[in-house]
Amino acid sequence: MKTEEFETIVQDILDNKEFNETKYIEHHGVTRFDHLYRVAYLSYRIAKKLHFRYEEVARAALLHDFFFSDELRSRKEKFLSTFIHPKWALKNSKKYFKLTKLEENIIESHMFPINPKIPKHKESFLVSIVDKFVASYEFLLKFKVKFKYAFNVLILVLFGVVK
Repeated sequence: MKTEEFETIVQDILDNKEFNETKYIEHHGVTRFDHLYRVAYLSYRIAKKLHFRYEEVARAALLHDFFFSDELRSRKEKFLSTFIHPKWALKNSKKYFKLTKLEENIIESHMFPINPKIPKHKESFLVSIVDKFVASYEFLLKFKVKFKYAFNVLILVLFGVVK
């Protein structure tokens, strides 16, 4: 569900060529773009209802994972990126967009408490919580599809359709 106001707030980000590269990066079983959009829109809706600074929430949430990663990295590097990617996202975001201090804190603290950067604002806590909720949802969706596939293969094997 989109709203015109949300789209207007984040339009310059959505129009950015580099940001649109996130449409081609896998992230929690969806594209990084889809993850970012989902977190941003949900955070925006909640922030608006709670009378938080929803425009900054929408923008920073859309940028919270705006980083690029090499798909051939080792498992160790992927694991380590969990802790350091907020710095990468903040660096990229500042390179392409003018950020407020609130937006910077939202981006760099979104992995709290895994990352030691502490959210300084209620808006930062909100995006951090929404990000974890959305990532969990996407992770479960990813494994739901894999589970269904494995279950169907098992049934086919059990009934002798596939050997």
